[in-house]
Amino acid sequence: MCIRDRPNAPAAPTQVVKPTAPSTGKSGVKSPLPGVILDIRIKEGDTVSVGQTLMVLEAMKMENNIDSDRAGVVKSVKVNRGDSVLEGDVLITLG
Repeated sequence: MCIRDRPNAPAAPTQVVKPTAPSTGKSGVKSPLPGVILDIRIKEGDTVSVGQTLMVLEAMKMENNIDSDRAGVVKSVKVNRGDSVLEGDVLITLG
């Protein structure tokens, strides 16, 4: 009997996407998944802190917060609301 044939089988574990280690100098915040940008919560020139939500990405019918992995100043926002992005696309440049 396969696990999916059991009516009360536990759900498959979910994958947690962790940001890469912070670096010095300019760095880009990249999309962890392909999806659509729902909301942008910062603008150019804003100062952000570690863990601050920068934008919301819809991927696989779920909303995912894209959080800053380091403190810095937003140098540029590379996407707009409604844009489709691929995994690894640079969304924001921090300096």
